[in-house]
Amino acid sequence: MSRLQLALRVADLEGSIAFYSKLFGTEPAKRRPGYANFAVAEPPLKLVLIEGEPGQDTRLDHLGVEVAGTEEVTAATTRLREAGLATFTENDTSCCYALQDKVWVTGPGKEPWEVYVVKADADTLGKTAQSPAEAISAAGCACGG
Repeated sequence: MSRLQLALRVADLEGSIAFYSKLFGTEPAKRRPGYANFAVAEPPLKLVLIEGEPGQDTRLDHLGVEVAGTEEVTAATTRLREAGLATFTENDTSCCYALQDKVWVTGPGKEPWEVYVVKADADTLGKTAQSPAEAISAAGCACGG
């Protein structure tokens, strides 16, 4: 399984949740303070909403491809490096209320892309993984997975 991820930074999280619930006909798969994500079946999409500053327009936070396993992240890392792209890898990173392995690249317009796998949800781990804001602060990444 793989699906595209679109992470948006939104000023009105509750309003955005209501809008995207109607647009995609589904409720968020995960909700936490300042964060929500939708696992949309059709089209296959992981939509991540990260609460931004009040009054700001919605903006792209980052893009991604969610894959099924760490071996796919490793293969993507190799393929991207062999293609001459600069990569940044994170393994067993606590991000977006989950444990993840990922590789980051940056597009020509400075848009961050990640290929990632969710290894375990914070609920499954029985502990609180970092919020997007905590992860960005700690790692300097554009996490939103």
